[in-house]
Amino acid sequence: MMNNLFLDAANSKPTERPPVWMMRQAGRFMPQYWEIKNKYSFLEMCKTPEIAADVTMLPVDLLGIDAAILFCDILVTGEAMGGDLSFTQGVGPKFANPIKNAADIDRLEVDVLDKLQYVADAIKVIQQRLNGSIPLIGFAGAPFTVMSYLVEGGSSKDFKLTKLLIHNHPELAHRLLAKIAKVTTDYLNLQIAAGVNAVQLFDSWALSLSWNDYTEFSHQYNQQIIAGLNRTNVPVISFCKGSSVFAPLMAEAKPDVVSVDWNADLLNIKNALPTGMAVQGNLDPHILYADQHVIKKTIHQLFERMRGVDGFIFNLGHGIMPDIPFNNVKYAIDVVKEFRY
Repeated sequence: MMNNLFLDAANSKPTERPPVWMMRQAGRFMPQYWEIKNKYSFLEMCKTPEIAADVTMLPVDLLGIDAAILFCDILVTGEAMGGDLSFTQGVGPKFANPIKNAADIDRLEVDVLDKLQYVADAIKVIQQRLNGSIPLIGFAGAPFTVMSYLVEGGSSKDFKLTKLLIHNHPELAHRLLAKIAKVTTDYLNLQIAAGVNAVQLFDSWALSLSWNDYTEFSHQYNQQIIAGLNRTNVPVISFCKGSSVFAPLMAEAKPDVVSVDWNADLLNIKNALPTGMAVQGNLDPHILYADQHVIKKTIHQLFERMRGVDGFIFNLGHGIMPDIPFNNVKYAIDVVKEFRY
């Protein structure tokens, strides 16, 4: 029998306790992750279905979470379209051929599912290993976030080149975003066809945008993607850094769940969303550095605030940091699992 807590909460059904999973739950805070990472490059891990399945299963086996999330990266769509992607320890992702002009945008391909077949293959292996025990979440990067990496050539603190593009050449930005949105829709549908039980759209860098720019260069494309998904019985989660600000717009895109950063009161966000739309979040991940009694007190405060509310998935407001002690993550998950409404 599948543990349906996560899917029930995502569909705003009553649950005996909040389900728990954590963004970046299969990652660098785990010694077992490094045992694998030290043998392979990051892209090899993503592109080898058996290895991707090994990493996906780490938090299932070691933490006992209520949902697994596919091990992959939000930038594989940008690579499939023609980006020259690499990952360097301590530096992060880099595109060696950043987009600088209309010709660069025109060169990007959109019929690229054959290049992403390894993700579908990994999903099938993972689902065999999960054997119906818990749901599997698939995901993709939202167009604005993927565009920012393609334009900046990597991570950025100020998104200067991306903002120059959207402000000075909005028509080029829209041409690029439309291409990414098409690939992202196809990619998520590929994951759904391969057997994921839910999907999450990550707009990690939306908080860099003003309200008007978010509306024009992020929201409308996220809305297109969600509208284009084969989402029967597959809940859609929308996440962005900035969801505490942009939640009203995110709701207009009609996801099943809005994943909320830690800057907002979660109940206030929930009450402002349409009836039947769930929330996910929103513990500040920095709490997991703290003493365990602080972790427990903070989680219980959130749960008491959300008591009596259907449609609540416990998560962090963003991903786990690599140097958070593993034992603290395990402790936090145990605190959640022992709680009862």
